[in-house]
Amino acid sequence: MFLKVSRSGGFAGLTASGELDTSGQPDAELLEAVAVRLTEQPPGTGRPQPDRYVYRLELSAGERVAAVVVAEQDLDQDAAWLLDRVLTHE
Repeated sequence: MFLKVSRSGGFAGLTASGELDTSGQPDAELLEAVAVRLTEQPPGTGRPQPDRYVYRLELSAGERVAAVVVAEQDLDQDAAWLLDRVLTHE
């Protein structure tokens, strides 16, 4: 599964993005499960709040393609971990 995350907003209005191919990752099953859950059952309203981030997650796995936009205040611990993992992957 290929994951792409972009982050915008925040106090300074900075943007960040990252990509991660889960194949070969030791925790690929967990990464993929969280990504699928996040795209199938997005948390919260997705409405941004002042000085908070907004995330866009895109996933592709074969013919399956999905995307979701999530506001920072709506993230649970697993979703925050996933998004951070993709953003900081080198």
